[in-house]
Amino acid sequence: MEDLSIEFDMIGMDVALANAFRRILLAEVPTMAIEKVFIHKNTSVIQDEVLAHRLGLVPICANPHMFSFREEGADDKTISDQDTIRFKLQVKCTYNVKDSIDPDERYRCHNVYSGHLKLDPIGRQEFTFGSITDDGELKPVHDNILIAKLRPGQEIDLEALCFKGIGKDHTKFSPVATASYRLLPEIELLEEVTGESAERLRASFAEGVIGLKTDEDGKTKAYVEDARRDTCSRNVLRHNDLKDKVKLSRVRDHLLFFIESTGGMPPGILMGDAIDVLIAKCDHFIGELDKTSEAPIK
Repeated sequence: MEDLSIEFDMIGMDVALANAFRRILLAEVPTMAIEKVFIHKNTSVIQDEVLAHRLGLVPICANPHMFSFREEGADDKTISDQDTIRFKLQVKCTYNVKDSIDPDERYRCHNVYSGHLKLDPIGRQEFTFGSITDDGELKPVHDNILIAKLRPGQEIDLEALCFKGIGKDHTKFSPVATASYRLLPEIELLEEVTGESAERLRASFAEGVIGLKTDEDGKTKAYVEDARRDTCSRNVLRHNDLKDKVKLSRVRDHLLFFIESTGGMPPGILMGDAIDVLIAKCDHFIGELDKTSEAPIK
């Protein structure tokens, strides 16, 4: 497990259930994202709607469990610390060293990054999540996402509101960069492979799948080191003298599940949220069945 990604095994589980978790992670686990942008001034070359779209795709580091969904049709002016995060972005480009040809030296603030988004606390958010300094919890996941480029005299001044949503409504609310699964590869050597053939066999697979060892007679022999790393390339089938010495298959009830988070929430927490969503769906379905069974027959 890394900070943004996790891989774990699902053993004895049907593929349909794993696919349900994948779809829920993509579309039904909530997160926070910029939904409304109020542009007070934009003299850059980027149109207002394109600028707002780019801001919406910036992942926000915020725990969605601490916020509620906005009521449908709610007025943008009626926001609270329970359902909204507010950021301000104010950047103006000026000259620094006019004689330089390097833009980084010639201009100040000529690149507008996600790090320029500063939290503007609502209600008690300043006490709940920290101050408006860079140490506050509510902030963009990455500070170096390029939003716009400016030249001297150009300026961007705006206010952005983050709401809670799900990927089914817009992909910017999806909490994962990817969620996928695959069957565990299984590799079996049917015959002993030695010498130069062993070298070719190792080169036919991804690094770390096939290992080489030297026996007591000094002969190099191939063995399966870690079938998990196999990418199922099937390159070994191109060698007529090797293809009948190897059996390639997959373990049907052993899945490798991979989650890569966009950074707003740890991937392990996201999987727990996906399980909660699936349980809620099952409870709702069982409840509807109970209502049907209790209904009088006409």
